[in-house]
Amino acid sequence: MKAVVWHDREDVRVDRVPDPRLVEDNDAIVRITTTAICGSDLHLYGVLGPLMEPGDIMGHEPMGIVEEVGPAITNIAVGDRVVIPFTISCGRCFMCDRGLYSQCETTQVREYGCGAALFGYTKLYGQVPGGQAEYLRVPHADFIPIKVPADGGDDERFIYLSDVLPTAWQAVEYAAIPDGGSVAVFGLGPIGQMSARIARHRGARVIAIDRVPERLEMARRNGIEVLHLEDDEPIGDRLRDMTQGRGPDAVIDAVGMEAHGSPITGFTHQMTRLLPDKLAETLLRKAGVDRLAALVGAIDAVRRGGTLSIVGVYGGMLDPLPMLTLFDKQIQVRMGQANVKRWIDAIMPLLADGADPLNVGDLATHRLPLDEAPEGYRMFRGKHDGAVKVLLRP
Repeated sequence: MKAVVWHDREDVRVDRVPDPRLVEDNDAIVRITTTAICGSDLHLYGVLGPLMEPGDIMGHEPMGIVEEVGPAITNIAVGDRVVIPFTISCGRCFMCDRGLYSQCETTQVREYGCGAALFGYTKLYGQVPGGQAEYLRVPHADFIPIKVPADGGDDERFIYLSDVLPTAWQAVEYAAIPDGGSVAVFGLGPIGQMSARIARHRGARVIAIDRVPERLEMARRNGIEVLHLEDDEPIGDRLRDMTQGRGPDAVIDAVGMEAHGSPITGFTHQMTRLLPDKLAETLLRKAGVDRLAALVGAIDAVRRGGTLSIVGVYGGMLDPLPMLTLFDKQIQVRMGQANVKRWIDAIMPLLADGADPLNVGDLATHRLPLDEAPEGYRMFRGKHDGAVKVLLRP
């Protein structure tokens, strides 16, 4: 089959690789009809490259048709249309029983002290072959697949159940926005876009911040107030001016390690390109490697006693945080990988609604054949041609 394969930093290719096969009784094989490039994939494409190995298959946002199932599978059947969450969980361990599917004790990668295994995401998370491919082996298929209507329309109605929608939903849940309250969303990539729409749908006043004009325009046409972030601008002051001098009740950081700023960690990012992979891997796992401009801005902007919800991915172990400010402002902080299946029952009715209240049809900006995935990565990484979300069709 064809698959998007990691070869080196900023070098992914579409290669021929062996077809996946059933290994465990609760496996399934899914023929992929649509998959996507995630902002987290860009981390693997760039700064987190030392945690990858040549031959790793990329991607964790797939959906398709069930082609084969193991003998233990009763919840899905050949021919079913399914979305595959990016987190691999068993559905019955201590953590799964509590809805913490991204901490599944059955698939935890204990060698690296990490949570549940993920599709297509580095040795820290199990090095499981990903979904940017023609076929995908799905472990724990007795639990994780999400069945969607066979006649439910184009894949774009449901593909975002794999990651974007549940991640954004959790970000809003964790933000604990009071009824009629306000939230600022830092970063208008796919997760930020949907976080803003979900918060607005649930009645909050939403102010979204980014520096890319096309992303700001997408949010604006979906009814979101927007602020264009300028270099070295005290965005907290502008947000306080808009919220009775206090700041928003909650802030969602949907940016993560790719934020602008911080020349020291910018230098660290460059060092990972120059060091041998083993040394670079150690640096990534043990040092402070994140650009914290967005996170520090979020801490400054949120009102006293407010909530900070962190959904952007950070990778450093020793990143300096303004602990005095967090303590003094009595800020509550929640974060973590999305517990995808915990939120599906709440999201699915919005996708079944013909009015499309979250306007999921207005998120993908580019649709490419799988063969053009390398160009999709380059375009998305460089934010060229207004790229917000890139879908791939095997």
